[in-house]
Amino acid sequence: MEFKVSSIPKNKDELIDAISSTSSKLFVDYQSIPSELSRDLEIEGNVKNTKVSVCDTLSYLIGWGKLVLKWYQLKLRGKPVDFPETGYKWNQLGELAQSFQFSYRDWNFVDLQFELKATTKEILDLINTLDNYDLYETPWYEQWTLGRMIQFNTSSPMKNIRKKVRRFKKVHGIN
Repeated sequence: MEFKVSSIPKNKDELIDAISSTSSKLFVDYQSIPSELSRDLEIEGNVKNTKVSVCDTLSYLIGWGKLVLKWYQLKLRGKPVDFPETGYKWNQLGELAQSFQFSYRDWNFVDLQFELKATTKEILDLINTLDNYDLYETPWYEQWTLGRMIQFNTSSPMKNIRKKVRRFKKVHGIN
């Protein structure tokens, strides 16, 4: 079954397809980048007038993926969730992105790729345990469904990061 990735997923199958197809394309892009370029600060950051590295883009995606999993686990156990994260408000997402980069600053490029793959697999495994009602037919956070919250923090930023990574590759003549 093939779904249009450019549209917003509206059900479980489309969400799985959006995450799977976007992440697999992104992983191909990451694998083509030489490790020695992975820490060069040449990609537009999430805070105005900042530059980040390819490794930082991985940290960003890992950070958001792990937050999605954390939110789900907390809510499942009936615990309160500090959205987006304890110590951060929704208008501080740039600072939150920088905290993800700081958390993974000592990780090497290959390990970051493995961690993003593992985190993405955990999210897909979670989605597979849920039905369409749980994902798209009931509010989960304010007016947003769980499926939409997952998409906001997985396939959407992956698509955005992929554009930036592809620009980086083009500047460096990487196919």
